[in-house]
Amino acid sequence: MVGQRGHDTVLGTAGTPGAGARPVTAEPGAVRGAAPEPPPARPRRPRPWAPRAPRRMASQVLLVQLVIAVGVTALATALFLAPLSDQLDDQATHRALAVAQAMASDEDLAGDLLRAEPVRGNPVQRSAERVRRATGAEYVVVLDRQGIRYSHTDPALIGRRVSTDPSRALSGHEVREIDVGTLGRSARGKTPLRDADGRVIGAVSAGIRYESVRDRLTGAVPQVAGYATGALGVGVLGALAFSRVVYRRTRGLAFSDIAALLDEREAMLHSIREGVLALDGQGRVRLVNDEAQRLLGLGRPRVGEPDGIGRPVAALLGPGRLTSVLTGEVAGTDLLAVRGGRVLVVNRMPTEDGGAVATLRDRTELEALGRELDATRALLDALRAQDHEHANRLHTLLGLLELGLYEEAVDFVTETVGTHRATAEQIAESVGDPLLAALLVGKATVAAERGVALRLAPGSRLLGPLVAPHDLVTVLGNLVDNALEAVGAPGPSAPAGGDDRLVEVGLRARGRTAELTVRDTGAGVPPTQRELVFADGFSTKEAAPGRGGGRGLGLALVKRHAQRYGGTVSVAGAEGGGAVFTVVLPEALAAPEGRVPDPHEEEGR
Repeated sequence: MVGQRGHDTVLGTAGTPGAGARPVTAEPGAVRGAAPEPPPARPRRPRPWAPRAPRRMASQVLLVQLVIAVGVTALATALFLAPLSDQLDDQATHRALAVAQAMASDEDLAGDLLRAEPVRGNPVQRSAERVRRATGAEYVVVLDRQGIRYSHTDPALIGRRVSTDPSRALSGHEVREIDVGTLGRSARGKTPLRDADGRVIGAVSAGIRYESVRDRLTGAVPQVAGYATGALGVGVLGALAFSRVVYRRTRGLAFSDIAALLDEREAMLHSIREGVLALDGQGRVRLVNDEAQRLLGLGRPRVGEPDGIGRPVAALLGPGRLTSVLTGEVAGTDLLAVRGGRVLVVNRMPTEDGGAVATLRDRTELEALGRELDATRALLDALRAQDHEHANRLHTLLGLLELGLYEEAVDFVTETVGTHRATAEQIAESVGDPLLAALLVGKATVAAERGVALRLAPGSRLLGPLVAPHDLVTVLGNLVDNALEAVGAPGPSAPAGGDDRLVEVGLRARGRTAELTVRDTGAGVPPTQRELVFADGFSTKEAAPGRGGGRGLGLALVKRHAQRYGGTVSVAGAEGGGAVFTVVLPEALAAPEGRVPDPHEEEGR
């Protein structure tokens, strides 16, 4: 390349080295014709004297404000001084013209001008000097129509023609101007001199030294500068105060740090598997991440549709326990709430501005596992009790055989086996879905261990295939568990034991609608609490050890499932005491293939 520090070879048209160029000497072992490798670039070292821009946001804001304050102050000062100079010039020319008009208004001046000669000591000279000394003007000159001076500050110039053009004044016009004459630069005023008949016989010119005008302007500059400095000082103090506020609000971060934090926050919020919901001081949503949208059932907004940002959380989610927890009406940690069939663990942390940040965790599967664990524990307890009872029965049977009471032994075995077989067969004949039948058989075993009789209500039949068997298992399982706890709970009206401890389950199909009823002989539900029992977190029982306050969700889930099907759930008092829970689930039964379901199918069986 030509001109590269003089190290490359400049070739002519024939390929020979150009004049004054030195050929490049090839390194030993280098390939002939190959381009030489460029030397490695040296890293630039920062110059110690080079000014560095501040990195912190507060410092940058302060610097910008100071630059703006200085610039605005300088501009305002310049804009004030620029018209001030013109105003002082205008005032000086008006003053000079006033002196000239005062001189021309003398009644004797016109006659003295016509009678006197342009020499030293003439009457016009004496009158002009008297006016000049009285007004402080630099000069007062009276001239005739030929421009000859009859008065002047310098008597040697009397009788000579004026140095400036007097034609406008002699033509009858008043003149104000800044001009240069024999005494230097001055502010001048000229006016025509008329006789008694109004004819122009001369002119009067008065002048004020321009240095006096400049002195006034120069004298005003320090005052204006003082005002500007004071205003600048106030602006600097305001900028410093605002900079300190910005520093505290931004935690001393730079613009790049804030941008990086925002990027990291967006990446973190949309990647974590916990829902995050931020509210402002008025309870409006100002942030919601992807997981929170999924857990709350908000979904991703379409283009042009609102995403919930800026809306009150009560209007976005509707009334309920979840809204109460998010708005802070219900305080605590790891609070449970139900949203659309999901069990959520909510934690709320207030912020300094009066808002709050809430985290949401999905505990639906954990709650399901907890219920399965409870059922497994109950089943283990039942099996353990049955094992103990089975051992007792074997001992009884062995004793009967040793005593030779063979007929009594046969009757004892027949009675024991027939009781359990009858219960299982009755449930299998009335319930067609295996999951639902297995649930009832297991609950009957648990109930028997607790000394509670669990039976099907007369006329119970639900043989058709179910659309979602797991939903009905959840609904019926929660209702039966609630009834077993109600029957076994101590209370003033709770049954003492024996045949009074009863849970009756009713299953009926009306077309494709499933109707479930669970009646118990427990203490019942007071009329004032019959609506509250279905609220999230409401329970009349203490939390079980190790469950972390997980009470009050079973009936809430039953209500959510019923609402999902478009059905209803209600509770009423039972005859003789206790409570009756009724759940109606439309479209819960699958339609048989090849025919339209009869609305009265299986009704009244």
